[in-house]
Amino acid sequence: MSGGIISPSLSDIPCYSATEIAGSGSLLDGKIVHDVVAKAWDDIARGTAYGTKSVLSITPGEINGHPLIKDAVSLEERLGWKLSCLSSVNSRYGAVKIVGANALNRQLGLPRSRSTIVLMDKFTLVPLCLLDGTDISAARTASYATLVLERLLAPRRDMSVFLFGAGPIAEKIILALDRCHGGKIRSLFVRSRTTDSAIRLARSLAGTVTFDITPVQDNCALCRCDFVITASNAKTPVFEANEIGGAAVLHLGGDETPAGLLERALRCGSVLCDDVEMVSRRGSQSLALHFSRKGTTLEQLGSALGIRPITAILDPSEIGQEKPVHITCVGLPMLDLYVAAHVYEALSGGTNDNAGRATVAEAAR
Repeated sequence: MSGGIISPSLSDIPCYSATEIAGSGSLLDGKIVHDVVAKAWDDIARGTAYGTKSVLSITPGEINGHPLIKDAVSLEERLGWKLSCLSSVNSRYGAVKIVGANALNRQLGLPRSRSTIVLMDKFTLVPLCLLDGTDISAARTASYATLVLERLLAPRRDMSVFLFGAGPIAEKIILALDRCHGGKIRSLFVRSRTTDSAIRLARSLAGTVTFDITPVQDNCALCRCDFVITASNAKTPVFEANEIGGAAVLHLGGDETPAGLLERALRCGSVLCDDVEMVSRRGSQSLALHFSRKGTTLEQLGSALGIRPITAILDPSEIGQEKPVHITCVGLPMLDLYVAAHVYEALSGGTNDNAGRATVAEAAR
């Protein structure tokens, strides 16, 4: 074929399953992912990595009429039905991550959320591989916790952490915190919708991490903690504003943070987002909902109210001693891209240059 690019057929594209990714040693080790994502943040700041995110939600009429979904009213968490598409590029690669999520999947014995990533050559957009992105997503989400602790809480020692949630992301967070900052953490408290799930998570990791993990049924320990992470998919706040002391709060899930804490942080603390526009347009997290319930949007008022990007913590002096600090993260597509590229390069044996360059060479003939 002369003068064109020969695209591989689907059967020619490597596909990496969750089992292959998990079975390849420490590909998603918390310290390795932390370092990979650090490169992503550098490139985001330089403007050489960028992306966008779209979310499609099911219509209310379909919820009411579906024999399974109608039971969502009995859930203690958000139904969270969504079909998301996260697209991003850097100087070398492009990636599209497709996410399907529905809390009622658990009643069918399925994961609540599942991701698939297509990694492509940046210039030609020829697919290089297809990856199961579920564990990749959890690992990159956990990197927010290690980033915040490293930059915002760097001087602290002998810390206590409170984690809401006991699912796959919570597990990755605990493992990543141990790998990156285990020497700084004395104890971690975990609370979930069900006490049993918190106990199971604590027991499964007890011999793996260096700090104590304590499953709890209430928020009594919350006021003594230095770092609070919400990763619970809750549809109502998981704590009261007066239960938080001077802790930094990292919000990774649904409507988990009470309005009182957000108002206090806006008034006398610091409020940050990984991306104000994406958080605002997603519209399902506490910060975005705080504005929409008042008839406006985070995107409209965020800058005027001093809401800053999470990159502000790259220089902790920008935050100073302002408390409380509240950070909302929607999950940037670029982080998925960098972790997916890292996995691909490791599993492909370093042959990642060949596919993209071959197509460019063919086009030039």
